[in-house]
Amino acid sequence: MKNILVTGGAGYIGSHACKALRQAGYMPVTFDNLSTGWADAVKFGPFEQGDLLDRARLDQVFAAYQPIAVLHFAAFSQVGESMQEPGKYWRNNVAGSLTLIEAAIAAGCLNIVFSSTCAVYGDQDGVVLDENSVHMPLNPYAASKRAIEDMLAGFAASDGLNAVIFRYFNVAGADPEGEVGEFHRPETHLIPLLLDAIEGRRPALTVFGTDYPTPDGTCIRDYVHVMDLAEAHVLGLKWLTDGKGSGVFNLGTGTGFSVREVIDEARKTTNRAVPVTEGPRRPGDAACLVSGSVRAEAELGWQAKRSTMKEMVTDAWRWHQTGHYTR
Repeated sequence: MKNILVTGGAGYIGSHACKALRQAGYMPVTFDNLSTGWADAVKFGPFEQGDLLDRARLDQVFAAYQPIAVLHFAAFSQVGESMQEPGKYWRNNVAGSLTLIEAAIAAGCLNIVFSSTCAVYGDQDGVVLDENSVHMPLNPYAASKRAIEDMLAGFAASDGLNAVIFRYFNVAGADPEGEVGEFHRPETHLIPLLLDAIEGRRPALTVFGTDYPTPDGTCIRDYVHVMDLAEAHVLGLKWLTDGKGSGVFNLGTGTGFSVREVIDEARKTTNRAVPVTEGPRRPGDAACLVSGSVRAEAELGWQAKRSTMKEMVTDAWRWHQTGHYTR
C-alpha cells in the first residue's frame, strides 16, 4: 500500500477520509496533536502524534513513511473563536501549513489535497457559489484558509508543488457502519448540538440569530455528508497521482438548509421534540452560503450521493447514540 500522510486524521473529517483511503487501497498515516482529535478515531493506519509547527517531528514522519501525498485537514475551525482569538488561527492554520508544505517539499512529496472552505467567499446571498466567485472572507478562520490557498499557489510556481483544493461548507452525518463519527469537546456543530438537546445532554439548542435576511430569519448553509466528502478527497488524490496537476473544486449540493429546517428534519427523523432557545447573531457568520459542485462532478466524477438531510441526520443520530471517543 502507498502511504498517505493525513494531518488531522484523528478529527471528524480526517478520520472518515482515512477510512475511505484504506478502502481505496492506500495506507493512511495520521499526524495529529490531539488538541481537537481523538486517538480512538485512528483505526485505519498508523498514528504519529505531533504538531504542525514542529518541523523536526514532521521531518521524522516524512522520512519514516515516505508518503506519496498529503491530505491536509489539520486546522482550528471555529468562526466565533477566530473572531476573538485571531492570532491563534493565523499561527496554527497558516504558520502550521507553511511548516508542513516546506517539510513535504524537502521530502520530495509534491502532492497535497487541502481542506479549504466555502467561507472564503463570504456572504453572497442568493448566489450558488462556484470556483470563480469573488473572495470576501468575513472572519480570521476563512481568511486563514484563503491565505493557505495563496501559499500553495506560490509553492506550485516555485517548487512544482501540485495541490487540489476543496472548498466546502457544513459537513454532517457519520460513517454509516459506525466505525467513526462526529464528536467534539466542546461541541460547536449544529447537528450534534441539536441531537444533544434531544437526548437531554444539554438543556436546549441555541439558535444564534433569527433576524437574518433569509425566509425564516436563520442562517442558510449547504450540507455535505462526511462520507461523500471523504470520497472526494480520494478522487482528488487520484487526480494528483494521475499527473493532472493542481485544481480547485467546490463541494456542495447547490441546495441550502436554514437552521430551522435542519431542526425540523431532526424532529421528523428522531420523532422527538427539540428544545430551542434563541440568541444573538455570532460575529463573522454569513447569512447564506450555498456551493455548487459542477466542476467536481465533471472533472473528478464526484457525486454527493448521501447528502440528503434525512440521511445525514439519520447517520448522525445512529452514531450519536453509540459513539463516543476518549483521548
